[in-house]
Amino acid sequence: MPTTSAGILLWRRRAGRVEVLLVHPGGPFWARKDEGAWSIPKGELGPGEAPRERARVEFEEELGAPLPEGPLAELGEVRQSGGKVVVGFAREGDFDPETLRSNTFELEWPPRSGRRQQFPEVDRAEWFAIAAARRRINPAQAAFLDRL
Repeated sequence: MPTTSAGILLWRRRAGRVEVLLVHPGGPFWARKDEGAWSIPKGELGPGEAPRERARVEFEEELGAPLPEGPLAELGEVRQSGGKVVVGFAREGDFDPETLRSNTFELEWPPRSGRRQQFPEVDRAEWFAIAAARRRINPAQAAFLDRL
């Protein structure tokens, strides 16, 4: 059974255009990847957990800031190439990427070295116009841009 994650596509209007906030995954596997590697802030649902609540929690954990106030719009689901289902929501708001303070995870690195290192779950966040976001976001999640 595929895992399910939930996340929030934060968006804003700047200079007459819509911009969306995307995050880049931290850790050594993603360090040199850019196009197709970015995502909405998201995280895996636990058993019986509501997607809206998980999306709110993940936003705060991955960005280190509370989700801006306002209504959440449903963006539906997408299935990523690995089988993971992502439930998306959208909210208008703002976030300063310079204030990013992501939670961390531990990984044996380098592999089979016996050394464990801490890495940020998200190593950067950035605002993108829709066309630029489409090049950067995980291809399955591009549907969220269309639905926004």
